[in-house]
Amino acid sequence: MWRVVLESNLLPLAAVDDHAVRQPSRAEGPTSDPLQTVASVAGVIVEYESIDRVGFIRMNRPDARNAINSEMAEAIETAVDQLEQDDQAWVGLLCSNGPAFCAGADLKAIASGSANLTTTKGGFAGLVDRERSKPLIAVVDGPAVAGGTEIVLACDLVVASTAAHFGIPEVKRSLIAAAGGLFRLPYFLPPTVAMELALTGRDLSAEDAHRYGMVNRLTEPGRALEVALDLAAEINANAPLAVRSSRRSILATRFLSDKEANTVVTSESQAVWRSEDFLEGPRAFIEKRNPVWKGR
Repeated sequence: MWRVVLESNLLPLAAVDDHAVRQPSRAEGPTSDPLQTVASVAGVIVEYESIDRVGFIRMNRPDARNAINSEMAEAIETAVDQLEQDDQAWVGLLCSNGPAFCAGADLKAIASGSANLTTTKGGFAGLVDRERSKPLIAVVDGPAVAGGTEIVLACDLVVASTAAHFGIPEVKRSLIAAAGGLFRLPYFLPPTVAMELALTGRDLSAEDAHRYGMVNRLTEPGRALEVALDLAAEINANAPLAVRSSRRSILATRFLSDKEANTVVTSESQAVWRSEDFLEGPRAFIEKRNPVWKGR
């Protein structure tokens, strides 16, 4: 689903930096090869593109293992803005260029005292505290450690290859995993396993992460994007408003009582019932055809 991007076809987003985030022109239409590799553009540290109802956010700082500095945090926030505003994209994929998904915070930037790795809307990396409406799938085909793990935990679903591993080794550098690792990891892992990772800083393999349920789909190296696209297509076969409402309901009711949760879900259900797509579902069933969702 990636098409080749040439610099002459790139248009700037309403962005933080003229070279930070760019979106390719859609004039040529999607490539015939859905898995064609994007040609990275020098100086563009985050790439955004939407094809076939999927919005791709690709981190492109491979020489630094996609570590987060202030420019990259702002660029990711801008790309998430674009995903949220893109009516043609119903599901987002967060990908990376290079052998590492993300090495977390740029320690060189921190050591220089010049790093601001958070944004107003998104928090760390412009993402971990971000309010979003659309499902976001992390596509992890290499190490995702420290803040990289926290970025993964902020996504809704995770597809990882066996080349990936995770961890919150901040204690080894007199830091703590304050961008979600310490309070989100125990939700996805057994609490004692999360505690061990936090106190020892050791790695968690993709295989173990999958076994515990932190990773939804486990693949061999090089196939994470392909499998993530299949997962996105499966989601996109459903009514987008119902998908977003279901996502919001799960996140909002995680720590509520049954009575409180029922109030939230009832409100979400009523909003879906008022949509055009709510009528399309039964019609398509009666007419024995695939539904045509409009997202309204």
